[in-house]
Amino acid sequence: RHGKYDILKDDDSGDHDQNEENSTQKDGEKEKTERDKSQSSSKRKAVVPGPAEHPLQYNYTFWYSRRTPGRPTSSQSYEQNIKQIGTFASVEQFWRFYSHMVRPGDLTGHSDFHLFKEGIKPMWEDDANKNGGKWIIRLRKGLASRCWENLILAMLGEQFMVGEEICGAVVSVRFQEDIISIWNKTASDQATTARIRDTLRRVLNLPPNTIMEYKTHTDSIKMPGRLGPQRLLFQNLWKPRLNVP
Repeated sequence: RHGKYDILKDDDSGDHDQNEENSTQKDGEKEKTERDKSQSSSKRKAVVPGPAEHPLQYNYTFWYSRRTPGRPTSSQSYEQNIKQIGTFASVEQFWRFYSHMVRPGDLTGHSDFHLFKEGIKPMWEDDANKNGGKWIIRLRKGLASRCWENLILAMLGEQFMVGEEICGAVVSVRFQEDIISIWNKTASDQATTARIRDTLRRVLNLPPNTIMEYKTHTDSIKMPGRLGPQRLLFQNLWKPRLNVP
């Protein structure tokens, strides 16, 4: 079902050639050391725009997670379950990843895509997130793919105009509804959170009566999994008129 994601994951873990069984032990150990050095160097290598590519203001990383509904999730098990897809630094690199990824509307079960600035993990406990919060919009089924695409394009294009406040965005696919959210660093900065809210309404072309909830991460930690029973209010949310094929 998630073949496109699996292809990305396979491509991302490419150079692990271990067909050296016929080498002497000494040669094998030498090659292993060199391979480890190469992998370590590759992990440290910065992601930069290619020649003639259009650089983004920040590097971003795509993540994917999936879990069994109803099973309690500790921060440790959550961190183990979240998979890094890849990091990009330019518009062209973004489209290379995005064009091979399953759209949120085609995901099944309890799945999430996360897009965060490089170096920030999509976890409440991360230093960049711990004093922050998120705007949450619950959507009826059928809207997630368009809303997600427009949200992340607005984020990459710096349309929120709040300096370094934006940390990342999440789309959460659930059985009866989907949820999109955008995370910022400083929950107590009301001017910033208000600007993010207004920009969200504009870039997603949301009806004026759309209910948006702001939640601090400290509240999320105290009440895990509780987002507020607003589902019925979103049944009549009409599809935004967005210029997306």
